[in-house]
Amino acid sequence: MGSLNQRARTTSGRGILPFLLLMALLAGCEAKSEEAAAAPPPPPEVDVVNIVAQPVVLSESFTGRVEAAETVELRSRVSGYIEEVAFEEGELVEQGDLLFQIDPRPYQARVGAAQAELAQARSQLAQAGSEAERARVLLGRQAISQEVHDQRQSVLSNARAMVDAAEAALQTAELDLEYTRITAPVSGRAGRAMVTRGNLANADQSLLTTLVTIDPIHVYFEADEQAAFASYALLGGEEPNSLKIELGGDATRQFTGTLDFIDNRLNPNTGTLQFRALLANPDGRIRPGEFARVEMPVARLEQALLVDGKAVLTDQDRRYVYVVDENNLAQRRPVATGRQVDERTVISEGLAAGDRVIVNGVQKVFMPGMEVSPQTVSAAPAADAQPDIAARED
Repeated sequence: MGSLNQRARTTSGRGILPFLLLMALLAGCEAKSEEAAAAPPPPPEVDVVNIVAQPVVLSESFTGRVEAAETVELRSRVSGYIEEVAFEEGELVEQGDLLFQIDPRPYQARVGAAQAELAQARSQLAQAGSEAERARVLLGRQAISQEVHDQRQSVLSNARAMVDAAEAALQTAELDLEYTRITAPVSGRAGRAMVTRGNLANADQSLLTTLVTIDPIHVYFEADEQAAFASYALLGGEEPNSLKIELGGDATRQFTGTLDFIDNRLNPNTGTLQFRALLANPDGRIRPGEFARVEMPVARLEQALLVDGKAVLTDQDRRYVYVVDENNLAQRRPVATGRQVDERTVISEGLAAGDRVIVNGVQKVFMPGMEVSPQTVSAAPAADAQPDIAARED
């Protein structure tokens, strides 16, 4: 019986020991959990940019139209029936290419008649010259009177005039014959053939087709008086001025043109000044008549403050950014915004050069005064970069 009690106590002691070890382990884990819960989380990392003042050229957007540099309404210079239409409608043609052929036979006959008249006039001139020379000799011998001599000299003068008239008539006939071949006066794109084969073309009246040059091409636009004079101060130099041009309202069709003309007076009816940009069009894809939107510089800021557009937040009608102070605390700063420069915004009030503005990770800031871990990122342009062009604020 005593042995049984001793074994029972031994078994009981063996069971208590693991239990005590488990309780100690659980207590240690609970203590560590309490310590972890008591430790504050690390401040969130955010990207900040040091605000730097830099020169910016402000621009405004103006609407315009694409027009051909040269537009020709092709008309016949002589009357006749169209014998051939030698081009495809809408195709590109080169200067001097044959476009229309008028029946040349009537004009060939006129050239022949003019040549015959010229030959006759030259024959009469030769005879009159011979008689005038004979009269001069006879007058020297006093074999004829002065009156007869003068008459023969007059006949010679008339014969010379007849030759001149016959030569002019031949030149006119040859020119009319040449005009039966209607060629392209400029290189460009041909339009629709308005008079087709077999139809009569009347001289200086019948419109045969139109030609428009394609490279380069012009973009005309008008600016209001205030913007026009502001831009004139920036664009009035001798250096070429580049303009951003968007065609057809399509953001994928953006080009760079060169300002090459400013009108010499304001339109009194609209109070606007006309400008013209020159746009390269080597492949001919830009067509006259297209709608265009032109960004033209109107002002220059020597010391502008720019921040990424994502950094500017909106609270109803108020705009603000988060600035990190010297204690790495995020502070809310109300700002006044200006125009856009690509993806950045011009800040006109509320910031100063050297401020650290949060540009990424703003969503991690739950309240002003919250501690953050700022990571400085670069946003300044290269030292040799040209001044940015800012668009009008929407």
